[in-house]
Amino acid sequence: MGASSPPHSHLHGEEHPYMRLEQGKSRKECRMEEFCHPKSGDSITNEINGDRFIPNRSLMDLDQAHCLLTTTTKKVFNPNFNEVYRQKLEDKLTLDSEGRPFRMLVFRGSPKSSRRSIRHIDEMQREDIEALYYSTKQYQFRKLPNRETRILDAPNIKNDYYLNVMDWGRNNILAIALGSELYLWKSENGDVQKLLQVGANDYPTSLAWSGDAKTMAVGYINSRLQIWDAETSKLIRSLEGHNGRVAATGWNGHILTSGSEDKSIINHDVRAPNNLTSRLKLHTEEVCGLKWSSRGNTLASGGNENLIYIWEASKMSSSNFLYRFNDHCAAVKALAWCPYQSDVLASGGGTKDGCIKIWNTQKGTCINSIDTKAQASYRICSSICGLEWNRHHNEILSGHGFGTSEHRNQLCLWRYPSMTKVGDFRRHASRVLHLCQSPDGITAVSAGADETLRFWEVFGPPTVDNSRISDLDSFLSLKTSPLR
Repeated sequence: MGASSPPHSHLHGEEHPYMRLEQGKSRKECRMEEFCHPKSGDSITNEINGDRFIPNRSLMDLDQAHCLLTTTTKKVFNPNFNEVYRQKLEDKLTLDSEGRPFRMLVFRGSPKSSRRSIRHIDEMQREDIEALYYSTKQYQFRKLPNRETRILDAPNIKNDYYLNVMDWGRNNILAIALGSELYLWKSENGDVQKLLQVGANDYPTSLAWSGDAKTMAVGYINSRLQIWDAETSKLIRSLEGHNGRVAATGWNGHILTSGSEDKSIINHDVRAPNNLTSRLKLHTEEVCGLKWSSRGNTLASGGNENLIYIWEASKMSSSNFLYRFNDHCAAVKALAWCPYQSDVLASGGGTKDGCIKIWNTQKGTCINSIDTKAQASYRICSSICGLEWNRHHNEILSGHGFGTSEHRNQLCLWRYPSMTKVGDFRRHASRVLHLCQSPDGITAVSAGADETLRFWEVFGPPTVDNSRISDLDSFLSLKTSPLR
């Protein structure tokens, strides 16, 4: 008799019994034999009480289940909710969208007949998810500043609602026209440079940085339109075509768009000798607002006749507009495209209107409208002179001018898309004329008829810790420095 072989042990790298396959049998067949016919010495420790999907009746208490199903129990109501709420909740759970009774988890016909209702439910769910996404999920509560971080003097600024004489370029330089002079203020070091000065009977009425912030377009009261080199302070080119003051300008690549008191909109190709590419003349009053969308495919124009026109860039030569909105009751100067929804446009009306409206320019519909006079203690509105979207939070900032409501001469911050008021800033002594923001989207600047520029760090990320800011730092941040 030979000695018995030592037992196999997989802990020492030897072959496991399951891994030894008999000739002609697969691995699965060997494992099934081991399970169904265990060898001597093997034991199954876990008792199998039933299949995963077929319950074992020996584990059920059928008497208790029958008692719970047949015994009438008394309803228990939460004292925190009244009868009206409970009735509404019951209607929602027992009635369909057309008011007909139904029971949940009951089959109601073929999927083909219910496809329409399922699609309707999916649309409602998608709308709810989008509303939740834009109103709650991304919104982070933060402490708003109660005053400006910097004040600059702006003497001789024109107190005219229809002008657009302030713009903050991508080079972090703020351009502002003060009377007949145009200044450039460098945010990094506070240096001031005079770009141009014209005669006493002439002054800039609009200005706009180009996309690369190397050149600036300047419109004048006497219908001139010029392009200046910001680095060398030299005139590059003069453009003709208007017969009235140029109150609005905007860039779209190499195309410069201008709006005038002569009721026309002109597109200029600054590369071509013959710069005029198209002329649009559908406004019946002065064109006081122009804004290109971020994608450059759509232009919004606002006029003194209370109208907004939406134009497609590819069809502007035919003078055919995409949409015309006539919901405002006063001139429309304030226009702003949403940075995170490219087809959404915000507009603000003048003194007799005082409304902020949000438009879907793809469908041609008004998404929301906030009547600022309804937010005030007096039912008299204030004009909206500027609108700026917050690129870090779902908010929009509005600048207000003339009016007797509580919103006059101040800035208001609104949450989007609910358009509920977040806060306001009341520091200007006279009406707000212009509003724009820094290229990083942190700081907003407002120009007022009180001849001041006020800088607000209202758009930045939430403040993590305000305790590190000393009283001395807060005091020094409020120092007033003259622009010239």
